[in-house]
Amino acid sequence: MDQKDLTVQKALNNNVIIATHPTYQEVVLIGKGIGFNKKKGDTVSFDSADKTFLLKGQQEKEQYMQLLTHIDPNIISFMNDMLVYIEERMDQRLNEYIHIALTDHIAFAINRVNKEIQFNNPFLFEIESLYPKEFQIASEVVQKVKEELDVDFPRGEIGFIALHIHSAVTDRSVRELRKNHTLISQMITVIEDHLEINLQKGNADYNRLIQHLHRAIDRVYQGEKLGKQKSLENVLKQTYPLCYNLAWKLIKVMQKQLNRPVDETEVLYLTIHLQRLTDKI
Repeated sequence: MDQKDLTVQKALNNNVIIATHPTYQEVVLIGKGIGFNKKKGDTVSFDSADKTFLLKGQQEKEQYMQLLTHIDPNIISFMNDMLVYIEERMDQRLNEYIHIALTDHIAFAINRVNKEIQFNNPFLFEIESLYPKEFQIASEVVQKVKEELDVDFPRGEIGFIALHIHSAVTDRSVRELRKNHTLISQMITVIEDHLEINLQKGNADYNRLIQHLHRAIDRVYQGEKLGKQKSLENVLKQTYPLCYNLAWKLIKVMQKQLNRPVDETEVLYLTIHLQRLTDKI
């Protein structure tokens, strides 16, 4: 058998085949009409597929097969096109699991719209600020859903789709990303209560703050140290005691929620960001 010829294991529909690859074992081949009249044991050219992805285990295979049995084939076909589009727009490979996760999410979101179920996204501003490229591409996907499937998603869906895209390019789970956004939301509430202010979502100061909090969380996961700044610590502690104490409170929230140690030098950079906020009040 030619390395470019694969053995058909199952034609899931006219556009999707599960085949056996001599090196990668089970692969999914996606392409217009690629599964038409194909049966088990037939050969199909690897190059005939518009898109391929691996099924990395039995659980992933079962999840994908299950998707295909309960989701409208038009949505499956549309999502196959969208995933090719997203990968081209991001200009990088996506984690293969997005084929299952985002397809399932879009199908569920369409069902919500059809049943007129309201569903808000509390992290919309944060997601747009933190992942602008993913957010832009997600907004394009939402527009294509409207044009091609005649479903008008609420704006909050852009944020959820952007999270799935970011998850697929960073190999971090959507669950972990949502956990981080929940933590940022908690810290924003602590800041507002402590400083007795209402931060305006979407403005430059707010965006800078959440981006800093997001990077601080990333540094905690990576165990990154910022280095000692003893002289700066003494100045900030004496000059801005309110913000310095608030910064320590935020560090303790991070430690509790992430269950990891936080570099004490983070307090100094947080203090400076918080002081900038108080200067604008």
